[in-house]
Amino acid sequence: MTPSLPHQADPPDEPRRPAEDPRHKARRRALTLLIIVLLIGVPAGYLVISANQSRNSGKDKEAKYSATGLTPGWPSKVQRRLYQVTVPHPADYIAYYETNNWKTSRLYVQFRTNPAGLDGFLQTMGARRDELKKDDITISSRDQKVSGWHFTGPGPWWGLTHRQKNPAPTQDVVVNLADPNYPMVYVVSRTVP
Repeated sequence: MTPSLPHQADPPDEPRRPAEDPRHKARRRALTLLIIVLLIGVPAGYLVISANQSRNSGKDKEAKYSATGLTPGWPSKVQRRLYQVTVPHPADYIAYYETNNWKTSRLYVQFRTNPAGLDGFLQTMGARRDELKKDDITISSRDQKVSGWHFTGPGPWWGLTHRQKNPAPTQDVVVNLADPNYPMVYVVSRTVP
């Protein structure tokens, strides 16, 4: 058995602490609880919100990349820059679809614009309207099948192929001038990675 040690007495020069009153005790406990909630609850809430956003982002990306056909809306700026397809302003009925494989990457874009928009689009591509050839459907039957385009409606249909040296993209363009004030433009831009 070990002998018990004597307790050290309080120094005589220090005043004795008064007993803590109940209000101060409750306030101290509330402050401690608040700190614990802030240190644990806020990061935990942030993790829950972040996990939900991440899961939703994955679902959006899955839907985007599992699309099999034209998707309404604008292609991303990166896609437009990479494939050198500038959608003019004003434009509507905009849709796009991108395919990639080890051999060739393609961006399919359609839009309706006005005559100035058509001229601007062709100019940014390095072409002119007088280079369009009547009844020249330059988009291949394979690309028509992939995109779901059918160039059989009322025309006239005009087309051109703007060839560039690799790795710059080559664009096949078909324009429907059934309504000359609102030409409908179809573009397949392909590049070899």
